[in-house]
Amino acid sequence: MKAKLEDEIDALFTLPLAEFTSVRNTLAARLKKEKRADEADRVKLLAKPPVSAWAVNQLYWNHRDEFEQLIATGKRFHSAQASRSAAKVANMRDSLEARRQALVELSDLAAELLQDAGHNASQDTLHRITTTLEALSAYALLPDGPTPGRLTQDVDPPSFELLASLISGGATPGGIEPSARTKSTTKSKTPTADARQIRQAKIAEAKVLLQEAKKSLADARAKAQSSEATQKKAIADAKETEKQKRTVEERLQRATAVAEAAARRAQSANDEAAEAAQAVEEAKHAVEAATKELESLLQS
Repeated sequence: MKAKLEDEIDALFTLPLAEFTSVRNTLAARLKKEKRADEADRVKLLAKPPVSAWAVNQLYWNHRDEFEQLIATGKRFHSAQASRSAAKVANMRDSLEARRQALVELSDLAAELLQDAGHNASQDTLHRITTTLEALSAYALLPDGPTPGRLTQDVDPPSFELLASLISGGATPGGIEPSARTKSTTKSKTPTADARQIRQAKIAEAKVLLQEAKKSLADARAKAQSSEATQKKAIADAKETEKQKRTVEERLQRATAVAEAAARRAQSANDEAAEAAQAVEEAKHAVEAATKELESLLQS
């Protein structure tokens, strides 16, 4: 029964955004009626997501391959950071480039999802979607991160401290064991120097990450601006088409009215012509009758 409820909650987050609240309330009421009060309260507390978080949920449910590709790039980047290979920096850059491409592809898909659902794919909305996707890519390394597909709000990127923890793989600051701090000053010089080098390496790695993140953000903003411009043009074209349609309809209405008036006049003329023809025929008969009468009188 618990598994069935999880499936129903998953289904709730796949619905069109406008249907979320009513379906959630219906599900909560049903659970309450079935004497499952705790589960009903849990469902009732599920907040309706903003349109940006809703779009990210739809990417997870409808474009799983592309979504998982983004998560995989985040994991590859973490593995490259933890590596001591000579190609470490190159691997990091390759991972970041793959991550950037995955974000661009998902941003395009999100814009299509929004437009197909009748939502405005504005620059601000697409920026929040990209930010949430970047955050999910980072949080995927943590067991207690946000649940993909069930977001009820936008997700902010991890803090610097958490990012540093991810970069270091969860090691203690500076890579120094606590017991090392009790050793003599002479023996601690080398670990301190090593710690300084490790810290500098982490700072360098964080700078690389920051630069690539800025590049991804710039690309996403440029794409959002292009999408917004395309959307504005499409709206303007639609308005112009509607205006032309109204003009054609008005002209058609006027032409129809003129045609109907002409038809009425033609019918009236036909009626008058028929009446005139009838009058002529009656007059002809009258002349014939009068002629016969006159001839009869003259003969007698």
